[in-house]
Amino acid sequence: MPSTALQPTSPRINFKLYLGLPIMVAISLLLLELTDIDMVLERLFYDPIDHTFAGKHSYWLETVLHDRAKQFVIAIGVFAAVGYFASYMVKRLLTYRREFAFVVVAMTLSTSYTAPIKTLTGVQCPWDLTEFGGQQVYTKLLQHRPPTDDPGRCWPGGHAATGFTLFTLFFAFRNRSRRWARRSLVFAFALGTVFSIGRMIQGAHFLSHNIWAATFCWLICLGTYYVMLYRPKAVEITEPQPAIA
Repeated sequence: MPSTALQPTSPRINFKLYLGLPIMVAISLLLLELTDIDMVLERLFYDPIDHTFAGKHSYWLETVLHDRAKQFVIAIGVFAAVGYFASYMVKRLLTYRREFAFVVVAMTLSTSYTAPIKTLTGVQCPWDLTEFGGQQVYTKLLQHRPPTDDPGRCWPGGHAATGFTLFTLFFAFRNRSRRWARRSLVFAFALGTVFSIGRMIQGAHFLSHNIWAATFCWLICLGTYYVMLYRPKAVEITEPQPAIA
C-alpha cells in the first residue's frame, strides 16, 4: 500500500501585516532618498586620516562574519536538500517533504536575485566613492549615474540577503510550530542585521542597501510560501510505491 501523510493546515495570513509592512518600508526607503542618511551613517565608520574603513581588513568581519557565516547559511540549504531527497527513502520524513522543498526553493530565490539586480542598477559601494578614498561619483538609487568603466555592484546588499534569506525558516515552521516560527524569525532578523552592520563597517554597503535586501527577501519568502506551503485546509500527500514485476 502507498504511504500517506497529512499536511497541517496553515494559520491565516494577515496580509495587512505580512505584505503591508514591507511595502511601507519600501516607500520609506524611497522617501529617504531625499535625505543624506546613508552618507551620514557611513562616515561614522570611515577614518579620513588613514583613508580606510574601520573594518576593511578585519579578520573577524571578513573571514568569520562574511565567509564562514555564509557557509553556515549555505549548509542549511544543503541540509534541506538532503532532507527532501531522503524523504523518498525514509517514511518519517515524508510529512516534511514540502517544507524541505520550500526551504530549498525560497533560499535559492532570495539569494540569487541580488546579482542580476546589482548589474542592472550599477549602484556604487561606499569604498569606491571619492568621499571615501575611491574614484567613483556618489549617486543615489534613483539618480542618473555618470558613465564609468567600473559600474557598481552594490544594490541591494548581497551579504545581508544571505542572512535575511533565513526568513525562509519562519515560513517553514509556520504551519507546524508557532514557537519555532517566532524563534526562526528573530534569528533571521538578527543574523541579517549583524551581516548588514558588518558590511557597513567594512564600507561595502550603505544602510539602505541592506534594508532593501531584507524587504526583497521577505516578499520572496512570503510569495514562495503562499504558492508551496499555504494550505487553508489539510492536504493528504501520498508516496507511491514502485510497481512489482
